[in-house]
Amino acid sequence: MENKFNIVKLSEVTSVIFSGITPLSGGEAYTDESSGVAFIRSGNIQPDGNIGGADIFIRPEIHSGIMRNSQVKCNDILIAIVGATIGRVGIFKRDTEANINQAIAVVRLNDKRLLPEYVLNYLQSPSGQVYLDYLKRPVARANINLEEIGSIGIPTLSLDKQQQLVADMSSASQQRAAKLHEADELFAGMDRFLLEQLRIDEIPIKSRLAVAVTLGIIKAEKTIGANYYHPERLAVVRALENNPAVSTRRLVDIVDFMRDAVSANNGKPYLGLAGVISNTGELSDVEEEAEGQAFTYEEGDVLYARLRPYLNKVLYAEKSGVCSTEFHVMRVNNVDVLPEYLTAIMRSKIIVAQTKHMMTGNTHPRISNDDVRNLRVPVPSIDIQYIIVKEMRNRLERSRLLKREVEAEWAEAKERFERELIGG
Repeated sequence: MENKFNIVKLSEVTSVIFSGITPLSGGEAYTDESSGVAFIRSGNIQPDGNIGGADIFIRPEIHSGIMRNSQVKCNDILIAIVGATIGRVGIFKRDTEANINQAIAVVRLNDKRLLPEYVLNYLQSPSGQVYLDYLKRPVARANINLEEIGSIGIPTLSLDKQQQLVADMSSASQQRAAKLHEADELFAGMDRFLLEQLRIDEIPIKSRLAVAVTLGIIKAEKTIGANYYHPERLAVVRALENNPAVSTRRLVDIVDFMRDAVSANNGKPYLGLAGVISNTGELSDVEEEAEGQAFTYEEGDVLYARLRPYLNKVLYAEKSGVCSTEFHVMRVNNVDVLPEYLTAIMRSKIIVAQTKHMMTGNTHPRISNDDVRNLRVPVPSIDIQYIIVKEMRNRLERSRLLKREVEAEWAEAKERFERELIGG
């Protein structure tokens, strides 16, 4: 039996629909996580409707000042209205303060007849996505305006029926999250495998309030800074350099840093930082608008993000393209090093434990070019490298298989929601 429902426009059941602004890039509006307010961008809206953690933060006085009209509240519905992620929908479920940029429309419901999660699920369904796709303007940068968001029709059902549909989608979302966690754990396990192959025991880190270093070390490193000589970084460097089984080299001795600059709008596929997933190195489905200059890269190159290195974005290029200048494009120049092995090492805690103590800058922390060049990299025999690469490929293949299953199951869940909605 078909469900009976009316259609209401979002503008009829909301207290407000608004979008945000973006302060001048690199300006004084930004700060770090410890003192800032999360600045949500469309790339933070996840395919399952969750809002991922922000990696950019604005100052509280900006949040409550010039951006006071775009503050996000718990249960707000967020819709990407500009660019490559247009049509993606999420719900903000936290009680913490946050703000948005102009690529997001916030829908704040004020009608008790509609559950925010139900509206989210409807907008994510095939019908909801067709509706949002219909609203897109076919211009250079697709967009939807706020008036059009308000015109979207939402089927009204009884609260009991909405709760049933929401519960079913919530269960599917939890199953999706569990499988994605399983896929990510395949990569997390690579660290243990790497250390075993490199014959390095688990590196002990002693917590200290201060650390002493010799003048000779400071001269050799050409750096003065307490964090640079953090016990964790020193312990990792010491473990590498004192390992009799594997030689250690500086990164600059095994790769060339390619800086072939071209226009970002040159027709080739453009890769921004948001296009690479942290820790796994897989490509995300987030496309960033290309502007200014970009670096070219070739198949087999290794791309390493210098901005916020703790995010651990390292890509082995499976095809050529152009990328943000925030990437270091590295091309192995040594026959004793496999590019895929270098990728595995650059993504490992052996490197992260070094880089996270070498950053400079609070708002946009980066690792300097010289510090990247001087990173210590273990280089085992080519046979060991092949073993590591084979294991990495196997884990990658299993991870991709799991993710394909996840996306197929998630698509079925959304279609099932739609069938239940219309009573089919």
